[in-house]
Amino acid sequence: MIRIVFLDRDTLSPETVLRPPAMPHELIVHARTRPDQVAERIREADVVITNKAPVRADALATATRLKLIAVAATGTDVIDLAAAKARSVAVCNIRNYARHTVPEHTFALMLALRRSILPYRQSVIEGHWQQAAQFCYFDYPISDLGGSTLGIIGHGTLGQAVGRIAEAFGMTVLAAGRRGETDLKPGQTAFDEVLRRSDVITLHCPLTPETRGVIGAREFGLMERRPLLINTGRGGLVDERALEQALDKGQISGAGFDVTDGEPPAVDSPMMRIASRENVILTPHVAWASREAIQALADQLIENIELFLAGTPRNLVG
Repeated sequence: MIRIVFLDRDTLSPETVLRPPAMPHELIVHARTRPDQVAERIREADVVITNKAPVRADALATATRLKLIAVAATGTDVIDLAAAKARSVAVCNIRNYARHTVPEHTFALMLALRRSILPYRQSVIEGHWQQAAQFCYFDYPISDLGGSTLGIIGHGTLGQAVGRIAEAFGMTVLAAGRRGETDLKPGQTAFDEVLRRSDVITLHCPLTPETRGVIGAREFGLMERRPLLINTGRGGLVDERALEQALDKGQISGAGFDVTDGEPPAVDSPMMRIASRENVILTPHVAWASREAIQALADQLIENIELFLAGTPRNLVG
């Protein structure tokens, strides 16, 4: 009988239905798993499911029955892929489940910030409308998306979906090439040029050693149009101290982030220091978390396991 161990079921919403795999199995579910608990919990597993619980080389070394790590997410940076490959452990992930929810959240942040929705809401609550003594007031800046330029860093499934929505708003869309590359693919614009020309910049690339800190002090210095920076990708894509300094210097007009470098962020982190600013919105890594998207993720997760055990694996990584 196949033993399946789910290390962190609480990373999926309680209302999400996790269908039992269609083969004889034993499913062991843990709400959460600390890093120091992983090795013991996967020791006798044939299949491990994890979202954010890390599976590193030391844990893999003692998991002699392990055949598959099914990641309940697209990002696989929680897995030591080299160690898994060395032990002939397959790794699969979830793909294309968030093609609506992440782009929608991206534009929710973009619109709220460009139109100063939250400051105006707070000012109404505090009675400023009555104090204005007329039908409206102009305390906070409002800018249209139509006619502005959107720079997209990471032009995969999600980046392309964001681009289509942007075009419907009447925005000019620039898809950035890789940082430092001059041999651009058709439709791409040089990375530095995207930074210089964009009114809004949005990040949708995976977190890898090459993309960590892809937006730092140098990049903020190139942003001639004081763009709005949106990050619904990974926190490590942006140097958070440089982000705080860029806001202080007025190099960008605002920031809408759904991710931080380390989650949850430390209470004294740069992200928490800027979170209460009027031109900043920080949400708790929920861009992916529409009801529809989480259920699609759960369904694909079980299908990935079933297909692997049937000898027809999909979404293999590494």
